Amino acid sequence: MEKVCILGAGSWGTAQAVLLSRNCKQISLWAKPEEGLDAFMATGENKKYLPGVTIPENVSVTTDLNEAVEHSSVVVLAVPSQAIREILAKLKPILHKDMYIVNTAKGLELNTGMRMSQVAEDVLGSAIKNRYAVLSGPSHAEEVAVELPTAVTVAAYKREIAFDIQDTYMSSNFRVYTNPDVAGVELGGSLKNIVALSTGIAMGLGYGDNTQATIITRGLNEMIKIAGKMGADPRTLYGLSGLGDLVVTCGSKHSRNRQAGMLIGQGKTPEEALEETGMIVEGYYTTKVVHELARSLNVEMPIVKSCYYVLYEGRPPEEEVELLMTRRKKHEIEEIVENLQGW
Repeated sequence: MEKVCILGAGSWGTAQAVLLSRNCKQISLWAKPEEGLDAFMATGENKKYLPGVTIPENVSVTTDLNEAVEHSSVVVLAVPSQAIREILAKLKPILHKDMYIVNTAKGLELNTGMRMSQVAEDVLGSAIKNRYAVLSGPSHAEEVAVELPTAVTVAAYKREIAFDIQDTYMSSNFRVYTNPDVAGVELGGSLKNIVALSTGIAMGLGYGDNTQATIITRGLNEMIKIAGKMGADPRTLYGLSGLGDLVVTCGSKHSRNRQAGMLIGQGKTPEEALEETGMIVEGYYTTKVVHELARSLNVEMPIVKSCYYVLYEGRPPEEEVELLMTRRKKHEIEEIVENLQGW
């Protein structure tokens, strides 16, 4: 690729700029004025979001959206999911018909419950499906930026786009797999944040490894159930964008969702935890969306329900854990029992 534009100069946007600079001649990193362009220029690094990582010489940083997008072959969305609609509306008049859109945000839109591909189609029209891809997986910016081995998934409606984006991102330390299941890849990256928040809350309460393993495993079960109802192939949820991202987000010191959950478990209010975390906690918003979707789709999601009550209704976390542990008895995997007559 001659030029790639990345919209969003947070930790993940900056890490992608560093990563893509090895394969692309020119990278344009668009930052909001408040993200500190002067500091970028003076120090050659993103001290606020990704300190210690030098910005390569072929990465230019700008606050001018037109300048960032001009002559780009690929536009990467690395802004929070709740800002995607706004940024796409600004992009609409300046997008070239041959430009690819690659979404790397992991969330669902408040009020509409839309996945990011659906938001893109709503704003830019149905034709954008032929130029859209989503990149997702266990990929903490702090590790990608320093070339630690990482693997992710890219999904697109058109195979050729998936292959092009695979080639654009692929390196000896960053492996990219392709998948046609856009819904599954988007949902895996969004839903796992709720489970990570819940795991963090349990850690903050002082519960042990057994509790965390239970939340992760049963949380994955909830993810698979609702993703299937929302048009995803359940098998995708066992891949990098589902289980892979779930493992790293629940277990990593870099996980802002886990960190926010830990603070809540330790007694902070959700608002205090979000402020102290210092970065966008996507799981906070996704919990509200998925709780509403679960009710409308008639999907039983007890972990999501408990997380919602803690975040939005002020329920004590320890009480929600007790309620989860004392629910009615049931089979672990209902489908297995249903297929066995007389068991």
